[in-house]
Amino acid sequence: MKSKTLSLSQGISWPLWAVWLTCASVCAGQTTAPENTRQTALSLEQQGDSAGAESAWNAYLKTHPASPEAYAHLGFLAARQERYKDAIADYRKALALHSAVPGLRLNLGLALFKDGQMREAAQQFLPLLKAAPADSLDRQRLAILAGMSLYGAAEYAQAAPYLKEAADRDRQNLPLRLALAHSYLWSKQLQNVLDVYREILALNAESAEADMLAGEALDEMKDITGAIEQFRAAAKADPKMPDVHFGLGYLYWTKRLYPEAMPEFQAELDNNPSHAQAMTYLADCHVMLSHPEDARPLLEKAVQLDPKIELAHLDLGAIDAGAGQRDEALREFSAAEKLAPNDVNVHWQLGRLYRAEGKNAEAKAEFDKAKNITQAADAALVDKLTPRQQAPAGK
Repeated sequence: MKSKTLSLSQGISWPLWAVWLTCASVCAGQTTAPENTRQTALSLEQQGDSAGAESAWNAYLKTHPASPEAYAHLGFLAARQERYKDAIADYRKALALHSAVPGLRLNLGLALFKDGQMREAAQQFLPLLKAAPADSLDRQRLAILAGMSLYGAAEYAQAAPYLKEAADRDRQNLPLRLALAHSYLWSKQLQNVLDVYREILALNAESAEADMLAGEALDEMKDITGAIEQFRAAAKADPKMPDVHFGLGYLYWTKRLYPEAMPEFQAELDNNPSHAQAMTYLADCHVMLSHPEDARPLLEKAVQLDPKIELAHLDLGAIDAGAGQRDEALREFSAAEKLAPNDVNVHWQLGRLYRAEGKNAEAKAEFDKAKNITQAADAALVDKLTPRQQAPAGK
């Protein structure tokens, strides 16, 4: 599952393409024959005629093929039209011709950022940040850009110092602190999460997302009671927040409080009828309470929505085995094993199935696997709610 994450452009308050590239010093000494074409391109650009300006700059390139200025302006025009891949290509050409053009590396980084190429964007911003004066506005902006680029690339431990620098300079910026808290959480810097949580509460005492972050951190620290209290507070502050009821239900589920967990999973489904994990864990509560007839339709729908949830296959297999449908049970258990080969429950269920079929050698092999596996079968809540690129499927 995925917690409510921040837009990666939050906290950046100046116009995206604010850095204009005139390259006057680079172009000094060029012949005057195509100067009218260049002036026409600049004029059309300033008038907002992007298509006309692009045509003029391309005409200029026919006589000045090594002009970094032309490529820089073509990059700007492409970016202004949200054609970021074209902008990136043009900016790279300009950099290859003259790497010292003022503002060019920043614009390349911004184009990469807007195109979703976060690691590549960070590679452009970090050298600029290092060179920026310590107390300058440019450094603050670059700290935000570098931090958010690394955050978007799921490099949370690397993002945290830059986001902290930016947040320390802007004490009232709640989105920055939420991004910082997420970075600490997903890089397992759990005490830092709680420290930032208290800072967030000072800005917004009713921040449901902050309560969820603190709850996830406490769960990682094995304080389940504290985690439950935080998620209760989050659900009270914003009962419509994505995953808030799922998170609370999951915490109840880990304590085997199935009657308490079920209304929370249902509340999540009321908010989001396609929430496959909430559907799966609600069904698992029915299985644990010996209501397989209520569990099956939920599990079948969950598998259709997300076939990579191991627990759904495991529970379907158990229901099929209980109904004497051994071929179907074997298919589901095998699917669960592929998704989570180190889940003790999968091998235990397979062992039981093989033993019921009289396949004693196969049963013994599965029971031995279960005996030898030391990895915990249950994942922590933070693994359920981290971004999709990191979250493991299943139980």
